[in-house]
Amino acid sequence: MRLYSTKKTVPEVSFKEALFKGLPSDNGLYMPLEIPKLPQSFFDSIEQKSFAEIAFEVSNALLGDDIPAADLKKIIDDVISFDAPVVKVQDNMYVLELFHGPSLAFKDFGARFMSRVMSYYLAKDKQDINILVATSGDTGGAVAQGFYNMPGIHVTILYPSGKVSDLQEKQLTTLGGNITALEVQGTFDDCQRMVKEAFLDEELNAKFNLSSANSINISRLIPQSFYYFYAYAQVKKLGKDVVFSVPSGNFGNLCGGLIAKRMGLPVAHFVATTNANNVIPDYLASGVFNPRPSVRTISNAMDVGNPSNYQRLVAFYNEDVKAIRADITGKYFTDEQTEDIIKKVYDTTGYILDPHTAVAYLGLRAYMYENSAKDVTGIFLSTAHPAKFIEVVNDVIGKNIEIPESLQAAGKLKKVSIPLGNQFKDLKEYLLK
Repeated sequence: MRLYSTKKTVPEVSFKEALFKGLPSDNGLYMPLEIPKLPQSFFDSIEQKSFAEIAFEVSNALLGDDIPAADLKKIIDDVISFDAPVVKVQDNMYVLELFHGPSLAFKDFGARFMSRVMSYYLAKDKQDINILVATSGDTGGAVAQGFYNMPGIHVTILYPSGKVSDLQEKQLTTLGGNITALEVQGTFDDCQRMVKEAFLDEELNAKFNLSSANSINISRLIPQSFYYFYAYAQVKKLGKDVVFSVPSGNFGNLCGGLIAKRMGLPVAHFVATTNANNVIPDYLASGVFNPRPSVRTISNAMDVGNPSNYQRLVAFYNEDVKAIRADITGKYFTDEQTEDIIKKVYDTTGYILDPHTAVAYLGLRAYMYENSAKDVTGIFLSTAHPAKFIEVVNDVIGKNIEIPESLQAAGKLKKVSIPLGNQFKDLKEYLLK
């Protein structure tokens, strides 16, 4: 795989170089020069394949020139060790549950894949690496779990103080070992900006071998395409067009779906659904990208006011907003609407939505109503287990939901974090010490 920067001012690189560098020196994002189409025979029999078999064929099509098939299969079999079931909620609306991994969030797929691919290359080269990652909630826990005790890798996680749930915070601050948590006095956008500046700082890069585990790293997007294929395999027998509603913050998850579509997955439409941080829905409506400071919501993992993957989103379509609108509809919803639908869905179906999944449900419902899309299969992505937002969910549905054992265990551990200011100089000073 060869990759280019969305800014198009630096040379193309290999997958390995993009994996470890994370961010091009021109502050763009890496994009595949070519995205191969899978043969029709793959889709003809996709419903007969396991999740791991699907993931291997997709990754081999993309990375077969970079990692030998036997090695790649071992990586995939290790990564895809848990399910991502499609569950019917009501009528023609289904949920793709992506929270059955170690951190109970969809980002387990990207973090586990990235950590294992990095370790594969590091073992060959006998090198170490330092991972810097910013999180608005779930990325931190998934990265901490995915990279924990991986040889040759140290991880530093930046998260906004007071702006992640208690259980999310425990997941990223209690492991220790090769995982360090920096509690930033600011927003996720501050954390993300500081990480980006670190990658562009010559002094830091001369001293450390730096890389990122955010969705700015292309290796995070590749595995996020796997479950779109697997979801389609599970509903193919219904024989209807498929629409995906994706709860969106930094928009890496949606870009994973766009990779799947470019590889031939028959997706009729995407709904990019956000909370009050509606920069991309506004862009799709107006054609003008206007980033702004993020605002705090109950779906905190989507509290992003300047989504990095905007660069990739427009690159998929050569910056043609009309072409983007043909494939993607933007929707956004308030906390009040989110809480109302959590209660309504629970009262009518018994299904429990976390705040992010609820936003995706609202987006899908609105799209299907506005387009009279009765003869389609609508799939909304559930990106986190509702117990990760137990205070909100319990209050809304009026019932104490069950907490998975892994979360109960994390909740009993002692938080260990290092307070940090929200300026790049604060991060640089800490790293150089």
